[in-house]
This record gives sequence, C-alpha cells and structure tokens, in this order.
Amino acid sequence: MPGPDPDERLYFDFSFFKVDPKWRWMADLAKQESAREVEIVMGNSGVRARTYSTLGLRSDADFLFWLAAGTVEEIQDVVSKLYGTVFGKYIAPSRTYLSCTRPSTYAKKAEPMPFVAGHEPKKYVVVYPFVKSREWYLLTGERRQELMDEHIGVGQRYPQIALNTTYSFGLDDQDFMLAFETDDLRDFQNLIMDLRETQISRFVTLDVPMIPCVRQGIIPLISSLG
Repeated sequence: MPGPDPDERLYFDFSFFKVDPKWRWMADLAKQESAREVEIVMGNSGVRARTYSTLGLRSDADFLFWLAAGTVEEIQDVVSKLYGTVFGKYIAPSRTYLSCTRPSTYAKKAEPMPFVAGHEPKKYVVVYPFVKSREWYLLTGERRQELMDEHIGVGQRYPQIALNTTYSFGLDDQDFMLAFETDDLRDFQNLIMDLRETQISRFVTLDVPMIPCVRQGIIPLISSLG
C-alpha cells in the first residue's frame, strides 16, 4: 500500500462544545441510543474525526471534536448532521478554530503530520492557537531559519510527543493551530518550559488558551457527560 501523501491538503476544525445540563435528566436508555446515533453519523460522514473529553479540565468546554476534511463544506455538513441528532440539541459550541495543512517553511524534510499520516492517537492532545509578532515576519529568512532551528532542536529532545501544526492565516484569528499529542502531560509541560527559554519566545504574542484533552471514543465520551 502507498504511504501517506506529504502533499495532501486538509482543513482542520477544532470544535469545542458545552453540554446543556438538561441532558443529564434524560433517561439512560435514551442517552445510550443518542450516543449510538452520533457514532453512526460521524462514522458515515467521510470526515476524519477524533473525539476528546475536556470534562472537569476546562470551565468553557466539555468535549472536543477534531475534524479533518478536504473542504470546509464537508466539515459544515458533518457538524450540521451532528446538530440534527438528539444529542446535538443539547450542545452548543464554545470555541471553534479553523486551519489547514501546508508544508513547513522551516523543516528540512517534508513529512505528513501524525494525524494526516494516520498514526495511532496518543492518550492526550493539547490544543492552542498561536500568533507571532509582526516583527518576526520582518526578520530576514536566514535569521528566522536560525531561530527556528534552535526551536526545532528543543522539540527533538521529546520524540515521545507528536506535533500537528496547521496554518490559519486568512482563515481565522490566529496564525497557527498547534496540537501536541502525548501519553504523559508532564512531558508536554517540560517541553513548554524548555521552549520558553528559546529566543523565538520573544516573538510569540499569543499561545493561549492551552486546552488539554483526553482521548475518548464517542460512546464513552457521551456517557461520561452525565
């Protein structure tokens, strides 16, 4: 079988949702049937999807649907179908981020990111928007490459962490969307502390909110919501 295409272009949508407390008053059997309905809708959508819980970790979101598709219309279609389910009538979006894949300007070798390559998801993902200052883009290409080489070198100390970087220029308010996958959140914390000491951190104007998410299938995810 052919390997993943490093030139494949996808739109990423990180949709965070809050659940209406009224959902918890539904009969358990009805909630189970609703969870299966969502699973079928997502499975038949043709959109790549991963689902995560943020329950108890954030006050502004209960779960994440991380979606990837060739067009934004495909993403809209699956979200529309999600809202058409019984469960969909009890949820509301709290944060939504749009981005797309494209080759890195600074990486020496073009490789598809873990999500696009179909790698097994890790236990956690930490998602956040990222913005660099205008001063960064006014540096020479050589200087930016030099600073990025230092930045990339720090990341290479943590091979157990998988990075998915996508671009939001012209699509959303941030420059990039970052999604770090890890099996231990403390490894990610150590990485971020090390990155704070690199020179490139001077040019970061936004890297919040950082949202830790726990990988969970659709049915256990919905079941956990009460």
